[in-house]
Amino acid sequence: MISKKTLHVQPRALASSDWEDYALLDSGKGRKLERFGQYCLIRPEPKALWNPTLPARTWDAAHAHFEVTRKTGDGEWHFRSPVTSPWTLRYKALTFQVQLTSSRHLGVFPENAVHWDWIEAQVTAVEQPVQVLNLFGYTGLATLAAVHAGAKVTHVDAAAQAVRLARANQSLSGLAERPIRWIVDDALKFTRREERRGVKYDGIIMDPPKFGRGPKGEVWEFTRSFADLCQVCRAVLSDVPRFIVITAYTPQASVQDLQNALSGMVQGFGGLAEVGELTTVEQSAGHTIPEARYARWAAGGGG
Repeated sequence: MISKKTLHVQPRALASSDWEDYALLDSGKGRKLERFGQYCLIRPEPKALWNPTLPARTWDAAHAHFEVTRKTGDGEWHFRSPVTSPWTLRYKALTFQVQLTSSRHLGVFPENAVHWDWIEAQVTAVEQPVQVLNLFGYTGLATLAAVHAGAKVTHVDAAAQAVRLARANQSLSGLAERPIRWIVDDALKFTRREERRGVKYDGIIMDPPKFGRGPKGEVWEFTRSFADLCQVCRAVLSDVPRFIVITAYTPQASVQDLQNALSGMVQGFGGLAEVGELTTVEQSAGHTIPEARYARWAAGGGG
């Protein structure tokens, strides 16, 4: 059983080995060479402090590379070969669109696939329908993994465009009839309203950013808002919750920070917790790139 004290869990590094439409081909000198379906792309990777393994001609053959041009991290794509954007990728039962953007992101974070599999395992482990709240749900892949396994999901994101993409991905995945409530709103404000309404959830997924704004100008700052969000999420947990997943890309959030936050959310429940880093492993020399920190808990253990 989890005691009233802070969790103490040995951190683990997780990496997906089940991708067919994505691969980290090589990395080094602050960049990574990736394959997204039929296209090879080069994106910045400050953590790749070693030399590339593959020859320069392989990197030069990439369809496009991204260059940062602004202090915000935004920039521009430069093309060697044509790229038809958006295009479609698959991961197991999920089908979804990706596209080139000025923020270097494509609409999918491949390292999160280990969470999608884990979420499906938690949902399928129980016979009754599982009510799931997905905060900062982005383009909906965790949501779709949950409903594919039989859950009912409330998907919340402040960006209407992200929700539109998530709904398109629902149709592409053949899940258009599955029960998803799509909400364009500030995550903290929405969850507080759910608490006042007495709504309860069996599973919570959250991927809070470093900074963001809600649709009515609400300001989200991880260091100021995260603790409040965890507190209200604890309040909307059902009496017999099934799982919690927290993913954080912001540098301010250490593994220990997430472990402490998760400890408060699951205090008094049984089950098992995991913390650590989501990673990608390159094919060329096996270098591991840490992408995000995570903390997750399941009533039935792991998965």
